[in-house]
Amino acid sequence: MTTMLKNYATDAWVEATGGTAVIRSAITGGEIARTGSDGLNFAAMINHARTVGGPALRKMTFHDRAWMLKALATAIMERKEELYALSTTTGATRKDGWIDIEGGAGTLFTMSSKGRRELPDDVVLIDGEVEGIGRDGTFIGQHIYTSLKGVAVHINAFNFPVWGMLEKLGPTLLAGVPAIVKPGTATAHVTEAAVRIMVEAGVLPPGALQLIVGSVGDLLDHLGCQDVVSFTGSATTAMKLQTHPVIARESVRFIAERDSLNASILGPDAGPDTPEFDLFIREVVQEMTTKAGQKCTAIRRAMVPAHWLDAAEAALKQRLGQVVVGDPSVEGVTMGALAGQGQLDDVRRQARRIGAEARLVFGEFETVDARGVEPGQGAFITPLLFRADHPWTSALVHDVEAFGPVATLMPYTDLDDAIALANRGLGSLVLSMFTHDPQVAREFVIGVGSFHGRIVLIDRDSARESTGHGSPLPMLIHGGPGRAGGGEEMGGVRGVKHYMQRTALQGSPRVLSAVVNRWLPGAPRHHEGPHPFRLHFDELEVGRCFDSRERIVTLEDIEHFAEFTGDTFYAHMDEEAAAANPFFHGRVAHGYLILSFAAGLFVDPAPGPVLANTGLDNLRFVKPLMPGEAMKVALTVKAKAKRNDEYGEVRWAVQVTDGGDETVATYELLTMVAF
Repeated sequence: MTTMLKNYATDAWVEATGGTAVIRSAITGGEIARTGSDGLNFAAMINHARTVGGPALRKMTFHDRAWMLKALATAIMERKEELYALSTTTGATRKDGWIDIEGGAGTLFTMSSKGRRELPDDVVLIDGEVEGIGRDGTFIGQHIYTSLKGVAVHINAFNFPVWGMLEKLGPTLLAGVPAIVKPGTATAHVTEAAVRIMVEAGVLPPGALQLIVGSVGDLLDHLGCQDVVSFTGSATTAMKLQTHPVIARESVRFIAERDSLNASILGPDAGPDTPEFDLFIREVVQEMTTKAGQKCTAIRRAMVPAHWLDAAEAALKQRLGQVVVGDPSVEGVTMGALAGQGQLDDVRRQARRIGAEARLVFGEFETVDARGVEPGQGAFITPLLFRADHPWTSALVHDVEAFGPVATLMPYTDLDDAIALANRGLGSLVLSMFTHDPQVAREFVIGVGSFHGRIVLIDRDSARESTGHGSPLPMLIHGGPGRAGGGEEMGGVRGVKHYMQRTALQGSPRVLSAVVNRWLPGAPRHHEGPHPFRLHFDELEVGRCFDSRERIVTLEDIEHFAEFTGDTFYAHMDEEAAAANPFFHGRVAHGYLILSFAAGLFVDPAPGPVLANTGLDNLRFVKPLMPGEAMKVALTVKAKAKRNDEYGEVRWAVQVTDGGDETVATYELLTMVAF
């Protein structure tokens, strides 16, 4: 029975009222679903996101949103088999589906974890350190990020119907911005099922997520300066969107990930008798055949030293000969189908263009023996390996992307030639180099870095843990310059900032501290009440402080510390040598002695709410402390972050000064404090 897909608009499932597109099985070609968006009020969807979804998300802190992402990922994992069943109809093997479904959930899990670890339990994100402006410290500057008050429109490709949605959705929702998702039509039934799972999880605020399973109609006409469009797809479509008059007029943020002629290079040191050669051959074949080559990160150009070209061709052909094409549900099949007949036609057309300048050395354009499938049924094709012996006179191999199991093998003369050939693609999402020579790797990276969004250096040491050439990771940016679109996605907190506005604040420390909910140097400090180590997490307010008594650091202290710890560095033990040091003018106290004495000055030792010291950040030794000088400590609550229902993290600003109130050391102390 054909399924009629529905849109999710203004928190309701809505079926199209007019003409619908047919989604066909990539395996049989039979109709499996119909989809469309006729009858949707796109202006109302935008308004709903801005007036309902946005305010609801912005009431949540970064940590609240991070926990929401974890709940969404958990829901996907609990019902993943429903998605695997649908994924098979798109031509995906179980392994392909794992990358899409569980990889997508993994992206949300990672963004949730990074959100809770790296972002404050607040709605304002501080960017960088305080900038001093006034001489007396009463007028300062501070950069911050706040959530955009618009909507993110995500226009996704067909190849990863779950991961492609979630890798955009994670940073967007974490930033506090609602999203409208438009998936690729050929696999929209998988995306729709994933959205249903997330909606039914019951953790999304109203208006936070909407879905369009057909045309976007006049959606873009209603965008403004607070909105973002994030697109994955062809360069042609990207240019149409980017030059949309409303997007141009309103300066709508536009993020694009588009065509990419990614390359992989076998290093000049990686001959046929090396592990790197075998790793290179395996990676090229894997990237050609995973998702039937329908990956924006797939290897399209494989480059090897000219004298190993024949050996590389033979090794690739031998391994490609082991690939079994067919119905992904049939045992032994290792490569499934393309997404549909239209995609098959396009891959053949583009591959023939490449074939005009390069020689086909493996595969067939038309003939394919697909296991478990009737002849002529489904969108199947064999892997196609071309060889271009003269890559500088074969322009199409660097300019034409056949979005399927297609790659071109080509030679290079030396490392400079390899660098130039890699950059001839005019911008890619990813580039890989297989070398065991660190100096080759360094020279290569310096030569290619500006043209490629990600560079993977693989050798025998990293191979076992390597995620490979074609795997974007949520903690690293996914994007690339030039032909690849010039955008960035994921990248941990970097990706979150694409959906926020950076603003420069100027004002007094007192006012800015209140705005950012963090104590800034020069802001008031509160001494009233008991020692702050006697207070529970919810009793400690930002700015609560403790000023210690003085302690004289003696020469005997320094010598005892040196003997006890074994740190007998001459600056602490040899008066003449220390006096000759340009930074000191005699023996000085150890920096770690100062830290130890500082703890002794500010710690309240009795059992209480403080559970543990978990770290120390941004330590700076500003001024040496000489024997006989006094030291004292100013301890101030700088920021707080709830970790669970039992305890939270308190970040303390610590300033150590001498008897003349000059700063000796500064750092931030992290403690876990009970509620």
